[in-house]
Amino acid sequence: MNIEAIGRATNEQRQVTPTVSNVLEDGTIVELVFRMENRTTLFATSLAGRWTLARQVDVPGRHRLVPFSPSNNLIKNEVVLLPSEPHSYGTEQELVSEVISFIHRYADLSPSFEQVAAHYVLLSWVYDAFNDLPYLRLRGDFGTGKTRSLLTIGSLCYKPFFASGASTISPIFHTLDAFRGTLIFDEADFRFSDERSAIVKILNNGNVRGMPVLRTVMNRQREFNPQAFHVFGPKIVATRGRYEDRALESRFITEETGARPLRKDIPINLPPTFKDEARELRNKLLLYRFRRRHEITLDPSLADPTLEPRINQIMLPLLSVLSDRLLQAELRNAAKRAQDSIIAERGLLMEAQVLEVLMEQMLSSSRSVVPVAEVTSGMIRRYGAEYERPLTNRWIGSILRKKLNLVTYKFHGVYVVPMAEREKTEMLCQRYGVSVTIDAASKEGHGDVGTSGAF
Repeated sequence: MNIEAIGRATNEQRQVTPTVSNVLEDGTIVELVFRMENRTTLFATSLAGRWTLARQVDVPGRHRLVPFSPSNNLIKNEVVLLPSEPHSYGTEQELVSEVISFIHRYADLSPSFEQVAAHYVLLSWVYDAFNDLPYLRLRGDFGTGKTRSLLTIGSLCYKPFFASGASTISPIFHTLDAFRGTLIFDEADFRFSDERSAIVKILNNGNVRGMPVLRTVMNRQREFNPQAFHVFGPKIVATRGRYEDRALESRFITEETGARPLRKDIPINLPPTFKDEARELRNKLLLYRFRRRHEITLDPSLADPTLEPRINQIMLPLLSVLSDRLLQAELRNAAKRAQDSIIAERGLLMEAQVLEVLMEQMLSSSRSVVPVAEVTSGMIRRYGAEYERPLTNRWIGSILRKKLNLVTYKFHGVYVVPMAEREKTEMLCQRYGVSVTIDAASKEGHGDVGTSGAF
């Protein structure tokens, strides 16, 4: 295909902007491609079903887009991987099958996660059609295939950017902001608080559009000038453990590695053909983006009412790119298992214990308030031995107000929880997996708690 300059020939002076990708107002999709054989970068552009290669793209307002230089370190050193030009792929199902075959050939994953990973690859190529995204995670000890899986899946994603826990934070922010691609992060466990804080900000802000991370940057006049770094986009990480932030944990679709022996047919070392195979699939996925970017939309009807809003929020984009109903059902089941795990972990927290005692007090009392002191007494009787420090009214009141956001106020000289908070308490009990029966609540000393009763 001829390589041309897109735009009206003119002698007007134009503002030149180095660009990686763009979706123009007329619907034109502009994507950077890198031709390894002659070390050149070009634009692949698509409009109304026709694609072409261009050296530059002129847009209204004396504005000209030019490709990033092929000498850019991230491009020439293959830190960010790009396609070389769009290639035909047949049907969408044939493309999915090719992606699954590639992943299966080089990585050992469960069959269901192979399907999820393949569709996550497709999601990454149209991610900018959505406002919320899930993340993928490989979690396990060293030697369980995390890095290989990360490299295999990541090599097919949209503008994948490879980094690790040994990378400094600043180039990660700048690369994500400039390329707006997929972050592939290995060893995403951190020893030092500053590293942890920075990458967690990327993970916490990066799954929702319009939530940039503000960082202070010094300009040429050595003035401190806050800059917004856009970190929204797909992310695949490998970790050995969990994150302490339970809200962050809920954003991941996780594959546990090391649960079974590695398959014998997995090559110990990647063959020389691996890069060529991955680039050929990226070329086909580029055409997939050109064909589907303007068609893909979020399908709210796929939401599952049994799932928490946060989990529905992150699952809907992936469900929206799935055409297989059986796979949609399997993904929902995986989401339910993840939700059950989150609820089980919440149930081990002090907040769950306080809720349990408070709910018993509410069920067994006809008063209009529950004294915080009685909640404290119930906590001491049932759980006091588990704590090294004494359980006090001040501490329990703080849990009620600050952790559970329940109203407390002073009534006849003592702090109380009003019965008006019962509905909120019941909702919190569901969230923390706490179930209290009336029979158990009425026992002397508030002994055993039922797990199947209704409020």
